Amino acid sequence: AALSHIKSRSSQLGLDSKVFNETDVHLHFPAGAIPKDGPSAGVTIACALLSAFLRRPVRQDVAMTGELTLHGRVLPIGGLREKILAALRVGIKTVCVPEKNKSAVAELPASLRKRVEIRFVGEIDDLWNETLVGGFKATATVNGAEGAAVGGQVRLVAESAQQENAH
Repeated sequence: AALSHIKSRSSQLGLDSKVFNETDVHLHFPAGAIPKDGPSAGVTIACALLSAFLRRPVRQDVAMTGELTLHGRVLPIGGLREKILAALRVGIKTVCVPEKNKSAVAELPASLRKRVEIRFVGEIDDLWNETLVGGFKATATVNGAEGAAVGGQVRLVAESAQQENAH
């Protein structure tokens, strides 16, 4: 859903639509066989793709989770407590969470909620504004955004912390 959403909004995102014909996108998840709670990496993949296409970095001090629809809505996820704890373990204190997970956040222990700043997002544009360095606002027309991708390769590799620790 992430790449399809970006393609469908390329002009609003400042991307030349030719980029999708001139760019190979390869997503590799080495730990793909590890069981997961569901499609909660959708917003993270969309953020990484837009970052690569625009050549704009993602903030390193923010974690994110959420399922992404083809229309850019951020859907609720499971395992929120564990995801927040994982972010805190690596020193991240700000986590973007789907708006529809507000009740799950309210159920977290107060001691955990005090240690993390939760930013609720309902649409992928909200997430991009929170997570791309300098923020991000989509426009209604092509604005020839400086640094927009015009061809080449986009290669994103996600490695599990387990694999990183093994090296």
